[in-house]
Amino acid sequence: MRTLHKIVRTATCLSLQLPLLAAFMAPAEAVPLLTGFGGPTGYGLPQNCVHPNDDGSYVGPPPATGFVAVPIPITTAFRMGLNFFGNNYRAMYVNTNGNITFRGGVGTYTPMPFPVADQPMIAPWWADVDTRGGGQPARNNICFHVEPNRIVVTWNNVGYFSSHDDLQNDFQLVLTTSNTCSTTGDFDVEFRYNRCQWTTGDASGGMGGRGGTPAQVGFDAGNRRNYVALPMSRTMAILDVCRTSNVPSGAPGLWRFQIRGGDVSTGCAGGGTSCTVTGQMGACSQGVNICDGMATRCQQVNMPRSERCNGNDDDCNGMIDEGDALCPRNFVCDRGSCVERCSAELGCLPGRTCTTDTGICVETSCMGVDCPAGQRCSGGMCVGICDGVTCPHAQICRAGRCLNPCAGVTCNPMEVCDPGPGPNAGLCVPGCQCTPCAAGQTCQPDGYCTSDDCSGITCPTGMYCRAGACRDACETGPDTRLCPSGEVCQTGECVPSSMATRDGGSTADAAVDGGRTDGGRPSADGASTSDADDLPIAF
Repeated sequence: MRTLHKIVRTATCLSLQLPLLAAFMAPAEAVPLLTGFGGPTGYGLPQNCVHPNDDGSYVGPPPATGFVAVPIPITTAFRMGLNFFGNNYRAMYVNTNGNITFRGGVGTYTPMPFPVADQPMIAPWWADVDTRGGGQPARNNICFHVEPNRIVVTWNNVGYFSSHDDLQNDFQLVLTTSNTCSTTGDFDVEFRYNRCQWTTGDASGGMGGRGGTPAQVGFDAGNRRNYVALPMSRTMAILDVCRTSNVPSGAPGLWRFQIRGGDVSTGCAGGGTSCTVTGQMGACSQGVNICDGMATRCQQVNMPRSERCNGNDDDCNGMIDEGDALCPRNFVCDRGSCVERCSAELGCLPGRTCTTDTGICVETSCMGVDCPAGQRCSGGMCVGICDGVTCPHAQICRAGRCLNPCAGVTCNPMEVCDPGPGPNAGLCVPGCQCTPCAAGQTCQPDGYCTSDDCSGITCPTGMYCRAGACRDACETGPDTRLCPSGEVCQTGECVPSSMATRDGGSTADAAVDGGRTDGGRPSADGASTSDADDLPIAF
């Protein structure tokens, strides 16, 4: 009855459909599929392949045929099962029509728009696959492979209904354990597309593999509420999955997603990247791209707050560090820090001028120079805000200041904050319990890797271990100056030179030599005041 129904429906659709106007596209061979899993094709052993059929599922090892789907245990790959939209699953069903499900086999050949009731589904290509057109065992087959921490399901150059083999689709679903050391069923999903030549079976309104209701790609919780579908699903643009990717700089045909806490957390391109909130100024304009379905929206991350001397527009009025009460008496706000006010009587170092309006010593060559946001003036020219800034050990330069990127960052269990340097500085990453340390390093209980010669050594504040000995975090070479201008390194941190302590006390004129407090010795250029290198910065 199933096949008869499709034949009748196909005949009706074909009698009404006009000839296609466009020629078929050439074979689109994109990202290669994973192999090495046994069998004639390398995609799986014969006992793990689906028999040639239309609208069926895996029903057991050959010579099993029919439509009674057999659940495939997945606990070899995922010991705790998979947490998918709040439900834990320990078995899956591999369906001919380009998807896997968790509550039973699914033979529906025309993809219904997500969400669909009662059938949790992961669909790399939900459409009317038909493998009865021949070509086995080299192609036109569906095989799966289950191993510790990974499941791979391959639709190897499959045809479409009714038994057509003139066009072929070649794609793969890869499920892997997440590297978060999670025991809650988190996992990663990868869709790999090597060839996309057809979109529709004859019984779904198609003719010659096109038209009608094209394939759908995505995830469905099976509760009529939660789902993620690629925006080109059920349109002819679905062929673009072979030519595009949601992975930055990824190969065409490569799509990756993360399932965290049961939900699709990175199902769209650009999720988690920074963005600018339309119509907002200052700190309020800072946003992060949030995945909304398969698209992104810019979500504001800061609300207006009291203005502080920190180089930011905290109250979101378009002005930075404005106000007369941001710093203590006799101090002014300069580049986000309170520095001692200069005066015409005391003057500034040679080559610098005390600005009467701000009370800050600046390079004379920089007077009147207005640098754009993210730059500062040096020698009369605008340069990058962090150009020439060397920071102490375990600190990085951001917005012209040296800081600890992990200060105030709280990570989930089994994760640690990446201290940098590098693109992940300040982000939570898997600890060494999840990601093994490099050779010559030991995993510590806090999740960080330590060189073997520093294992067991604890250094005092402002020092760190290197080559088995504690070193001063403010240590630097003779030709390298630590910290931005107007700051010195003290106990491993950059602080305003006017605030630095000397011999246990406070001084406003601590001298600078290589960015260190030095008890009043002249700096490299003969200067001995704290503002030897103060430069105006525009944020």
